[in-house]
Amino acid sequence: MQSANTTKILKYKIVSLILSALPLFCLAQRNSPYSRYGVGNLVPQSNISNRAMGGISAAVADALVGNTINPASIANIGNTTLDIGVEYNGRTVKSQDPIGSFKSNNGIISYLQMSLPLLNGNAKAFKNKTSWAINFGLKPITRINYKIQSNTFNNIDSVRTLYEGSGGINEAFFGTALKIKNLSLGVTTGYLFGEKDYNSRLEFNNDTLLYQKANFENKTRFGGMFLKAGAQYAFDLKKEGKKNGELRIGAYGTLSKEYSASRDALVETFNYTSAGGYTQVDSIYSNTSQKGKVQLPATFGAGFSFEKEHVLFGMDFETTKWDDYRFFGEKDQVHNSWIARAGIQVYPATTGATGYFNYVKYRAGVSFGNDYINAGGDMPVYTISVGGGFPLKLRRSFYELQTSIMNVAFEYGNRGNKENNITENIYRISVGFSLSDVWFRRQKYN
Repeated sequence: MQSANTTKILKYKIVSLILSALPLFCLAQRNSPYSRYGVGNLVPQSNISNRAMGGISAAVADALVGNTINPASIANIGNTTLDIGVEYNGRTVKSQDPIGSFKSNNGIISYLQMSLPLLNGNAKAFKNKTSWAINFGLKPITRINYKIQSNTFNNIDSVRTLYEGSGGINEAFFGTALKIKNLSLGVTTGYLFGEKDYNSRLEFNNDTLLYQKANFENKTRFGGMFLKAGAQYAFDLKKEGKKNGELRIGAYGTLSKEYSASRDALVETFNYTSAGGYTQVDSIYSNTSQKGKVQLPATFGAGFSFEKEHVLFGMDFETTKWDDYRFFGEKDQVHNSWIARAGIQVYPATTGATGYFNYVKYRAGVSFGNDYINAGGDMPVYTISVGGGFPLKLRRSFYELQTSIMNVAFEYGNRGNKENNITENIYRISVGFSLSDVWFRRQKYN
């Protein structure tokens, strides 16, 4: 058997590798004009395995992958699990007036989390069908990144305006869930932190007069604690006295909350440098550390899943009350949103089955709804997804406790239609690694 020191070294290497990848949180680059509104473009919150099934999460519980959408599902984690998701995505932005298109690509870490069951090996808990688990990690919530140039011409002058924005919201979370027989209850809390950096650079071109270039800049930071709660209940379906599947229902939600914010406002004249940057000529207006509030809206979701030995099917519905969103007391071009999801998973493996692909979980799903941004009117959104769960090693023995799964998802989506001046086509290729093992258990044999 593997020695205790070798096992520890392997686990330290894995953790070090994951931590070294954390800077990727800051490397997301994209150009989306709609990220100017609200708190930016929403990042998918489901884990990679659920995203391959259209994002269904309310009533899905997996012993090998943490589900941060519904905190109650964490109670079903089987062993200590390290979970990381990464994605590479491409975006095509199309404009009808003026006619044009722009493409961008980027890669980010979707989430990093660890889940730990606390009652494994407890005979009393096993007898009472009770489990308790915790999880913690980091994940992005939204992303802001746009760079748009507008040119205006007349008979005398021309004006060029460059609009730029960056930022987004991230959260560090800690959750716990308790399962007693068929009922699971869970809560997740942590620290949410965000930023919005906007600036507009204005240049006048005139043959006879020299105008100074102007820069209008706002930088805002906000943050605070958040709370999310969820529940799941599983019904055992029987046929002729034997279990013939499971019906699970689930619900989750977060309440609207105000976060403390600080904003720096600046109006200045500037000149470009030879290196491509810019230097200030004169400060026209400066107001730093303005205190205010950012109010984020409440979200509620519910759904069901039906699972038999080889098939899982589920549906979700989620709505967010973006009409309540306020940024320093001001509204924005956002409105209430909703999204519906449906997905399926097929697992061919049977007792005694051989062949690797019998142990792959095949997934597909779809989602559709109405985006929360309404800068050009209502924006319908939809996503089609496929993927699978690929074991990195098949378990050959009952005594092999380590399970490593690579979850893969491909998603294609669209935001907007002909009624919106700007539409976006988006594809995402996502890979998640779930490394599950029995940690923190005293070694009995050498």
